[in-house]
Order: sequence, then structure tokens, then C-alpha cells
Amino acid sequence: MAELSKDKFKIVGINKDEMDLIVRPNLTYWQDAWRRLKKNKVAMISLVALILLIFFVLFGPAISGKNYQEQNIKIANQSPSSNFWFGTDNLGRDMFSRLWVGGRVSLSIAVIATLLEVIVGCIYGGISGYFGGKVDNVMMRIVEILNSIPYLIVVILFSVILGSGMVSLLLALCVTAWTGMARMVRGQVLQLKESEYVMAARTLGASPLRIIFKHMIPNTIGVIIVYITFDIPSFIFAEAFLSFVGLGIQPPETSWGAMVSAGQGVMEFYPYQLWVPAIAISVTMLAFNLLGDGLRDALDPKMRQ
Repeated sequence: MAELSKDKFKIVGINKDEMDLIVRPNLTYWQDAWRRLKKNKVAMISLVALILLIFFVLFGPAISGKNYQEQNIKIANQSPSSNFWFGTDNLGRDMFSRLWVGGRVSLSIAVIATLLEVIVGCIYGGISGYFGGKVDNVMMRIVEILNSIPYLIVVILFSVILGSGMVSLLLALCVTAWTGMARMVRGQVLQLKESEYVMAARTLGASPLRIIFKHMIPNTIGVIIVYITFDIPSFIFAEAFLSFVGLGIQPPETSWGAMVSAGQGVMEFYPYQLWVPAIAISVTMLAFNLLGDGLRDALDPKMRQ
């Protein structure tokens, strides 16, 4: 029997692009999210900007070689130059070094506060959503009571009791900030607790805490990551505002908010002392928000291909 030529046959009903999709290697959830994030140019530019920012926050003072606390009245209020890249303040201190040291404080407060918020919010929201009923009602009423307290009053109380500084500022910001995370995690847990894998784990005798922390919270990690990227800039702004009004970081220590507060008094004569930290705050918050938008799209399972 004569052998049939392959040229005689043609695949009908599928084009080359669809064939490429069929032969494309399988990607995990995170690999696919990273692939889609890389296609978002704005998010990638924001990511690069944040990496550069972190680099200068860590190594900026060493690059300048100047002590951010060293005072020299003879060179006070100098404009930006080759010797002092961002100029000097009213006490002759190098603004370049102070900017990045202040960035360490502002970012440290934002990151630590966010981590505390995530830990407390995930535990509280996971327990509330999983058990439901009376437990959920009581726990959510507590959240509503805490949300009704203006955080500025909490900051003032902590400042009076513990004094102004990084510790009291962190505690004041975290007392009520975790409630938003708790509500978000609770909503996710309510959606997941009737899933097949949760019912299977319950049938096999897994404890409620094991189901919450082993099965439910890991499946909300994408939403939590997006929430974090939006929460860090909110803490940066809160720290800047509180330091600006005198309830945050106090001299001789510095932060971006404290630098804006100091520059506001002399902005008519030396505007760079205000604009330098203000631009740093704006760029950081914008980068985090744009990266958060990109992550929200990349981690959305509905957009996975």
C-alpha cells in the first residue's frame, strides 16, 4: 500500500496563534503573574524607581561622605552645588545625607507598621470569617468601634504617655490601622470557607487554626500583596503629616516629614529645603501606587491566560 504524503493533509479549525498557545509551556500562578507584570511598563518603571530609592536610602549617606548631623553655621543655607548636591539647611547640615537618612526612618516606619498590620489583620480577620456567627458579630463590632476613633487622638495620647518618637508613632499608627486588613481578609475567608479543599481538610480532621493558616490565608496572598503596596504609601504620608505638625520624629533625628516641616518655614528664601523632601515623598508614594495597580492586574486570576 502506497504511503500517503503529509502535504495532502491540512489542520482545519485552528490557526498558528492558537497552536502556539497549545504548545506553550505550563506556567504557575506566580510565573504567569510575573509575565503579565513585565508587560506593564508603568509598573516596571515604578519597580525600578523603588529599587533605586532603596539603594540610595541604604547607601546615599556613604556616597556623599558627609555626616547628616554635622553642623557648620558658616555654610548654612547654601544652594545645591557640586560640593553639596542638595544644598545645606539652616544649621549647615548636608541635605543630601539628611534626605536619605530621613528616608530610612520614613520607610522603616511604613514597612514595620505594614508588617504589624498584616500579621494582626490576617489572624483577626481569618478567625472572624472562618467561625462566623456570634464570634464574627462580636469581632466586627470591635473593629467598628476602633474605626470610629480618630487616629490623631490616638497619636496624641501615645505621645503624652510615651513621648514623641518612633516607638510611640508606630504604636499609634498600628492601633487602628489593622482593621482594614482584617475586614479584607474576613471577606476573602468568607468566600473560601465553603470551597472543596476546605471541606476536605475539615473532613480529614484538620483543626480550624490549621485550615485558616494552612489553606485559607495562603490563597489570599495575592490580594494581601496588593493591599500592602497601597498601604505602605499611606503610612509614609501619615508619618510625614504627623512629623510636620510636631507629633512625629523629633530633632536631632530626622524624617521626610520633619524635613518638610523645617523647609516650610524658609520656603520663601530657600525653596529647595522644602521641595527636596516633598519630591521624595511624592515620587515614593506615586511609585508604590502605580506598582500596586500593576500587581492588582497581574495577580487577578480572572486575567490569567
